[in-house]
Amino acid sequence: MSDSDPLSPLLPALLPLNTPPQGPSWNHSEMSELIGDTPRRPAAVLLGWREGVQPRLVLTVRTANLQAHAGQVAFPGGRTDPEDSDAIATALRESEEEIGLDRKLVTPLGFLDSFETISGYRITPVVARIDRSARLYPAPAEVAEVFEVPMNFFMDPANLRRYTMEFRGHRREMVEFMHGGHRIWGATAAMLFNLLQRMGRS
Repeated sequence: MSDSDPLSPLLPALLPLNTPPQGPSWNHSEMSELIGDTPRRPAAVLLGWREGVQPRLVLTVRTANLQAHAGQVAFPGGRTDPEDSDAIATALRESEEEIGLDRKLVTPLGFLDSFETISGYRITPVVARIDRSARLYPAPAEVAEVFEVPMNFFMDPANLRRYTMEFRGHRREMVEFMHGGHRIWGATAAMLFNLLQRMGRS
């Protein structure tokens, strides 16, 4: 990939495809305080950047009737199934199911550090390139909307908002982004923040 590749700024920040994240997640100590040290269930999400002069990150809005995280902005992805060979397989399968993303139009680039959730999952974020021709169709049972955010938006420090929230008697430092009426917060914002940290932009 040449320096003219619009995604080249991301590449040095990624864990290589042959070196998926191992050991405790970057927020493990915080999650241990909140939910203990019970084994985390494996999951994976796709941080997919649609190709173009200005790459755009593909995000979803979860439907309002889901039991967990209803109405929230999220990356395509979910828990690992027994037949999934690895985190990439999970992310591609879930993206196909949730937004109709043809896996032949996805090129995995690397990983971010794993992230643990309040609900007891250990998420492996898979960063990938999505062909500009990919057509996306939200699965109505899970996804209310698919939208895309330009990479430059996340690279601008003015768009990162920090705040503190109380959870089970603990004060948690949080981050969020607001774009086009969408609030990007929670685990989704935290994983984006990890990307910015790894890029030296936080």
